[in-house]
Amino acid sequence: MPNTAVNTPINTANKDLGLTGKFVIDNQKSLIFIASAIVLLVLGYFSYQKFYLAPRETEATEQMYVAQDFWAKKDWDKAIKGDAGYPGFEKIISDYSNTKAANLAYFYLGTAYLNKGEYLKAIDNLTNFRGDDNIISAEAFGETGDAYVELKDYSKAETYFKKAADKAKNNFSSPFYLKKLGLVYEAENDNKSALETYKKIKSDYPTSTEAQSIDEYIARDEAKQ
Repeated sequence: MPNTAVNTPINTANKDLGLTGKFVIDNQKSLIFIASAIVLLVLGYFSYQKFYLAPRETEATEQMYVAQDFWAKKDWDKAIKGDAGYPGFEKIISDYSNTKAANLAYFYLGTAYLNKGEYLKAIDNLTNFRGDDNIISAEAFGETGDAYVELKDYSKAETYFKKAADKAKNNFSSPFYLKKLGLVYEAENDNKSALETYKKIKSDYPTSTEAQSIDEYIARDEAKQ
């Protein structure tokens, strides 16, 4: 008696393999073209990185050091616009887009505008900054929150102070931004949220500078419940 049941899955698999082989044969030219295109794209990407982007990165970094010096000295106008033939952060962003230097320039520029009281420009630049470093990224979020506070847009300030506290992940910056968040809640008369935030500082960051004086903030909001 023939045993057909055992051979059925194998026959099906062989049939599928046969169809795959037929597809490759029938579409050989197309597959070779696709493979060649992928190789060219990869080669093009590495050539772009090595021969175009890398030299621009070096040049941008070399051009930016004077603007950084003005920024460190709090000479905000020269940091923004440049001086004596040296570009400011605005020109670095314009001339060297897609470089790491230009990305960092957004942070410097946003901070400069924040200190000049030009809050919308500060927000625009700080939110264009993309960073992997927790400290600088947290600071960018925090400064964005500061700008929204100055504009009395407390809802957005909340969002950015929360982002700053979450991003910082350390005993110094996180409670610092949480305290700012608590003060924003108080400005909105949301004393319950302010109280929860202050208690979080006390429980999660007991050795922080903010925790040393947080009891008075807690008592103040408890009295309002």
